[in-house]
Amino acid sequence: EAGKRACRAIGALAAVGQVDATINNFLVPLQALVDRHQRVHCSLNLNTETGRLSSRRPNLQNQPALEKDQYKIRDAFIAEEGQTFIVADYGQLELRILAHITNCASMIEAFRQGGCFHSRTAVGMYPYIAEAVAQNRVLLEWDYSKGQPTVPLVKDTFAAERRKAKTLNFSIAYGKTVHGLAADWGITKGEAEETLEAWYRDRPEVKAWQQKTQALAQRHGYVTTMMGRYRRLPEASGESGAARGHAMRAAINTPIQGSAADVVMMAMLKLWRSAELKRLGWRLLLQIHDEVILEGPKEHVDAAMREVRHCMENPFDDVGLAPLRVHLDVDAKSADSWYKAK
Repeated sequence: EAGKRACRAIGALAAVGQVDATINNFLVPLQALVDRHQRVHCSLNLNTETGRLSSRRPNLQNQPALEKDQYKIRDAFIAEEGQTFIVADYGQLELRILAHITNCASMIEAFRQGGCFHSRTAVGMYPYIAEAVAQNRVLLEWDYSKGQPTVPLVKDTFAAERRKAKTLNFSIAYGKTVHGLAADWGITKGEAEETLEAWYRDRPEVKAWQQKTQALAQRHGYVTTMMGRYRRLPEASGESGAARGHAMRAAINTPIQGSAADVVMMAMLKLWRSAELKRLGWRLLLQIHDEVILEGPKEHVDAAMREVRHCMENPFDDVGLAPLRVHLDVDAKSADSWYKAK
C-alpha cells in the first residue's frame, strides 16, 4: 500500500510538471501576444541551415501534438465568423524527396503502388515477409469497407520488422549511423549493421547517392538542394573527427530537408499568387513544416480545397522545373478550428 501511494504521488508530481510546462510554454505566450482583434502573429525566420522556416514570438510551429494536447490548445485557434480553415499537409514528403533525388527504383515503385510504404519497405528488407505475402499468408493492405481482412496484415504479423523498417526509412534521411541505431534499438552493432544492409539491399541507389554526396562535400565543402541552394560544410574535410562526422551527416540530411523546404516554399508562393484563391476570398495564414493553414469563406471551401491541392501537388509548374519522379501526396481537411482540421 505504501508503494502504491508513492507511485500515485510520483505520478501526480509528473502531471503537475506537465501542466506547468503547458501553461508556461504555450498558454501564457499566446495570451500575452494576442492582439486587439484576438489574432496572434508570429515571426518567421528564413535564415536556417536547411531553409526550413522557424517561428518565434510565439513559436506557432511548436504547439502541442494532437496526442499530447490534453487541453486542446489548438482548438483555441478558430476562424473568423463566416470563415473556416483548410489545413493541408504533405504526406511523407522527405521520403518522396529521397526517392526522387536518388532515382531509387524500389521506392518510386512503392509510392506508385500506394498503400503502407513502411510495410512495403519491410517486404523488401526481409525475404520471409515477401514469401508470406506471395503465398497470401499475410496482406500488405486491406480495404476495411469490404469487412475484416481474410488473413492478417503485414503490420500486425510482422510488427517488429515493420517498426524497424519505418525507423530506417526516416533515419536514412538524417544520416543515422550503425552506432546510433544500435543504441536506439538496444542491439549489438553487428545486428544494427545487418538490418541497415537489408534496407540498402533493396535500395542500392540510395547508398550510391549518399557516398557520392559525401565525397562531393569533402571535395568542394558544400552540398546543394534540389533547387540549387547551397549549404557550406567546410568541416567535411577537417581534422576533427566529431566535426567531420557531423558534416557528413549534414551532407546527407541537407539535400533532403533543404529540398523539402524548396517544395513547401514554392507551394506557399503558388498559393499566395493563386488568382483562383484570391477570387474565392481565401488567404494563406501559416506554414508549419510540411503543413499550411488557409482561411476563407465557408461557401467556397470545396473549390478552394481543389485549388490548394493542385498548387501543392505541382509546386514547380510556374518556374519551369521538372516535376518529381513521385507524386506529391497532399492531405487536406477543413474545419472551424485548427484542432478539428487535423
